[in-house]
Amino acid sequence: MRQRTIWPAVMPVLLSTSLYCAAQTPLPVSPKPGQILVSGAVPDEASKAAMLQRVRELYGADRVVDQVAISPVSLPPNWNGYVQKLIQPNLKLISKGELKIDGTNVTVRGEVANEAQRQQIASDIATSLNPGYTVNNGLRVSAAEQNLLDETLARRIIEFESGKAALTASGKGILDEMAAALQKVKGKKVEVIGHTDNVGLRESNLTLSLARAEAVRTYLAGKAIPSEMVTVSGQGPDRPVAENSNAEGRARNRRIEFRVAQ
Repeated sequence: MRQRTIWPAVMPVLLSTSLYCAAQTPLPVSPKPGQILVSGAVPDEASKAAMLQRVRELYGADRVVDQVAISPVSLPPNWNGYVQKLIQPNLKLISKGELKIDGTNVTVRGEVANEAQRQQIASDIATSLNPGYTVNNGLRVSAAEQNLLDETLARRIIEFESGKAALTASGKGILDEMAAALQKVKGKKVEVIGHTDNVGLRESNLTLSLARAEAVRTYLAGKAIPSEMVTVSGQGPDRPVAENSNAEGRARNRRIEFRVAQ
């Protein structure tokens, strides 16, 4: 039995128990903003009623659109009981989300506000099931935080002294702005990624890119950004964003990148 649930925070929510729906399939409808569409297939009216009741308790009866079909599908043992546990209040923390139960495989996707929510929701799902179920955590931190960092950096290059991991005055100035933005990204891990051009040995460039990322973390720590919030990596010349055949392209490739952990 496959169940899928999609629920955006302000957009329509879709909970679907979808498998091959054969008989007694309601006419398809499109949910309105704020509605929860429940669709798919269950083997009997009792299973359908129990699932719909749980969704209505969570979201409100007037928001639930019933598109569940009765079809000869096979369910794992105690499937109804597990579905009741999975449809829990913390699902409302997810936007643009999907909960899919395919036999004993459970996948949850969508956006959450922070890393703590991402881990907590997946943990709650896993602990509500028996060990025979597999939980795939496809949740991601909302793009709003990543957009904030991208807009603050504004495609500028954080500069270092040539061939070194020592920040220039202009590089420190940009990091002062980044520190203020990072203060708004609470409860999330942020990866600082160092990149270089392709001049010189790759191994040396990998070492330099990592050292520069670490220098950024150290500087940010001096601006009250906890070191444990920031992870670092060095990609060297392996991920260029411009051609290395000219000075302008090489300058663009020598950069620091900030990524909110997913």
